Amino acid sequence: MKTEIVSAVRAGQTSSGNQADDPNQTGAAAVVRADSSEACAKAIKLLREGEVVALPTETVYGLAADALNPDAVAKIFEAKERPRFDPLIVHLPNREVLDEIAIVESPIALRLIEKFWPGPLTIILRKHDVVPDIVTAGLDTVAVRMSAHPVFREIVSALNRPLAAPSANRFGRVSPTTGQHVLDELNGRIPLIIDGGAAEHGIESTIVRIVDGVIEVLRRGPIPEETLHPFGEVRERISAGVIIAPGQLPTHYAPKTRLTLVDDLKNLSTPNGKRVGALFFRCVAGVGEPGPRSATAAIGALCEVQNFVAVRHLSQSGNLREAAANLFRMLRELDVENLDLIVAERVPEQGIGGAINDRLERASNRRAD
Repeated sequence: MKTEIVSAVRAGQTSSGNQADDPNQTGAAAVVRADSSEACAKAIKLLREGEVVALPTETVYGLAADALNPDAVAKIFEAKERPRFDPLIVHLPNREVLDEIAIVESPIALRLIEKFWPGPLTIILRKHDVVPDIVTAGLDTVAVRMSAHPVFREIVSALNRPLAAPSANRFGRVSPTTGQHVLDELNGRIPLIIDGGAAEHGIESTIVRIVDGVIEVLRRGPIPEETLHPFGEVRERISAGVIIAPGQLPTHYAPKTRLTLVDDLKNLSTPNGKRVGALFFRCVAGVGEPGPRSATAAIGALCEVQNFVAVRHLSQSGNLREAAANLFRMLRELDVENLDLIVAERVPEQGIGGAINDRLERASNRRAD
């Protein structure tokens, strides 16, 4: 793919100076800062021409295409190597377009839309025929949301068309939370990345559907179950093997390095002769008060006592929102440390912690490449 380069990243290389993952991909993605009008104009032009563009959202970066153009949507699946049985989320420019592509039958769904849109809540609704089957994996429902990210909203509003936009990474891998992460994943596979800085939430949207007046949580995300309770009875759907929404596969969000999940890392014995990295929830107690110097001391002590060759803390202070925002970035950092194993620590289940544990559990189900 012949593309314009508008950044310091050289064609065919990642930020670390290594060759891109797929040597057969000879193109290079153009990265544009999103605070310029040029960035949005480039994205809008390409999307109107039926191309794919990586865009920032408040959750993770998305790989966007015109949701009503089947040929454009097919390019998402090709770039990501995503199986066609996995449906996509459709991002709306406004409420009027919602009525054109879906049917809102439940008053609970309407109240959720009024409360949480724009924002990181995706709702499964019955679709109109205008939505191509490639978007919904042949289902009679469609997953819809409205992004709160200002850059994404500017672009989708200018188009005034819905955008299909799953995470902008190769299928099954760690979701991208920066423009550089997208470049590392899709360099040469897509024409443009709009760099809008680090994603606010750092994990994908909460997905729900309304069944017989009950709010079913199909994927945990930034809006936790307790936040939904004022709107009705809430239950988490245990997958029965049938994919009805994105993000339901048992193996997902995984680094290339094998990952295992434990309740407590402090007393873990690392295998002899193995390069093991650790992902802690917070700084280890007993190594001083939170702060840069104590964090360095904690990492040094852990590496010496437990033979970890690399350590990351999701949050120095134990803040779950901060932990979620750091999760995928820190998994990527550990993944390039040439490790034999990443050991991750479960976080408290309350609030967004449940979504963090969900991502870690799915990542731990994948074998190393």
